[in-house]
Amino acid sequence: MKTSAKQNGSLHHVPGLERALAIIELLANNHKGLTMSEMADKLDIPKNSVFRITMTLLDRGYLQRDDSSKRFVLTRKLLAIGYTTISDRNIVENAMDVMRELRDSVKETVLLGTLLEDKGIVMEQVLGLHHFKFTVSPGKHLYLHTSAPCKAQIAFLPPVERQKVMKQMQLPRFNVHTITSKKALGKELGEIRKLGYAIDREEEFVGVVCIGAPVLDQHGYPVAAIWTTGPSDRMPASKFKQIGELVKENAMRISRRLGYGMLYSIL
Repeated sequence: MKTSAKQNGSLHHVPGLERALAIIELLANNHKGLTMSEMADKLDIPKNSVFRITMTLLDRGYLQRDDSSKRFVLTRKLLAIGYTTISDRNIVENAMDVMRELRDSVKETVLLGTLLEDKGIVMEQVLGLHHFKFTVSPGKHLYLHTSAPCKAQIAFLPPVERQKVMKQMQLPRFNVHTITSKKALGKELGEIRKLGYAIDREEEFVGVVCIGAPVLDQHGYPVAAIWTTGPSDRMPASKFKQIGELVKENAMRISRRLGYGMLYSIL
């Protein structure tokens, strides 16, 4: 009797690993999170197995749990591990021409970045057209509470994940413009969700303004953000709305390339 390739391959599978991967894939498609019982029911695996796997993933930083609802959601650690692949083959590839067009419109440097655990990180940039322009090296870390791209992404996170990020966030003061109250930051995040873009009003560096908007994947999850940065005299408050709408529009163009709107309504 011959054994099929599929049957033969299954002899080398690790059941515990298969279950762990199944849990990760399930949570990837349920951004609001699931309880242990819900995961066990959906995957038809024993609750004690789900318990051991989720506790291991929680301890390793791949999951986070809401203390009140007991729901688990994925963290961004998998994105951190796959950062090079994601940036090279997907997000950056789909963003560069849009970023150049936005740069041509606003004349200022345009950047792309994402969240990695407790910070933001710059992935790519297109330099501005002015003789004096800002340049930020890819890989530079960003503060969550001051940078426009970080605030834009956090504002569009699922509520459970957003609350977790807010709970753990540190808010060091850099100057009089820095938001140092979580209540004030929470209020601003609500405004960002309404507007669709975020503003850094000289909150880390006096004289430097940034305006950013989230890039959403096919599930409506904020996988990145694009933003423009320039001196406050070239980006005064009177231009925030005009520039913000431009940034939002171009972030949406990238989002559509990543599949946003195919499964969910456009914001």
